[in-house]
This record gives sequence, C-alpha cells and structure tokens, in this order.
Amino acid sequence: MIINEMTKAEINALLSRASIGRLACSRDDHPYIVPLRFAYHSVFLYSFTTVGQKVEWMRNNPHVCIAFDEIDATNRWQSVIVNGLYEELSNDPSHVDARATAHHLLSASAEWWQPGYTKTVIRDAERPLEPVFFRISILETSGHKAVKTTS
Repeated sequence: MIINEMTKAEINALLSRASIGRLACSRDDHPYIVPLRFAYHSVFLYSFTTVGQKVEWMRNNPHVCIAFDEIDATNRWQSVIVNGLYEELSNDPSHVDARATAHHLLSASAEWWQPGYTKTVIRDAERPLEPVFFRISILETSGHKAVKTTS
C-alpha cells in the first residue's frame, strides 16, 4: 500500500460524493465531534441540525474542521479534511438565498434531515427540535489516499 496526497480535483470529487462527515468544534480547549450530513457547493459545505452543544460551541468559536472518508478496504481509502468557518443561516432576510440553497442541496438526498433533526434524549430529557441551517466557508482542504500496490 502507498499513501499519496490527493489533488484538488480528487478532493473536490470526494466532497461532491460524500454525504456524512464528522464535524469537529471546540470550546475552552475542549474538542467535540459529531457526525452530520453535508452538501458541498462551490466554497461552502451546507448542513442542518438542531440547537444543542455543537451549535452553542460553533456560535462561540466558528473555527471548525470536518472529516470525510471513503473506505473500500484497509489498503484502499480516501480521507479529506476541511478547515472552515461556521455561519448560521438564520431567518434573517440576508440569509434567504443561502437557506434556500442549503435546503435545495440537502433535500436532494433521501432522509436528508437525518441525523440532524432526529428526536434526541439526553439524561432522560428530550431536546427540543429547534432547526438550524448553517454553512461552513471552506478555508483549506487536504486529503490523502491509500492505493493497493501489486508488489
């Protein structure tokens, strides 16, 4: 097996195919990571969730990281990391177009609202389903891939 750096074209192709990524955020030097559905378009990743720890943390610190993987075998995989900035797409008139784009891109997948808008019970308390659309401005990407060798 050989591990190579991915080209920008390969990274963009994986982002276009990927649907679930792992979003990492932090607060007070504490990391938090959670799987979410994303849709890639141009220089943004769009997503949808409910208010909770990740949203509170991203509101406080908009610097985030998202990991996407495609794993065919232990010796054949691709992994992309996106570093970016969180931007909440509120009901404010200035976000109407971005919210419409997010909804259009995300709803192209069946069950697009999952896992972001699913009943959640934490410590015996049901969390309210308060929807939040957001996008990540892509600041930097990197990727690596493993390819099987014949020798």
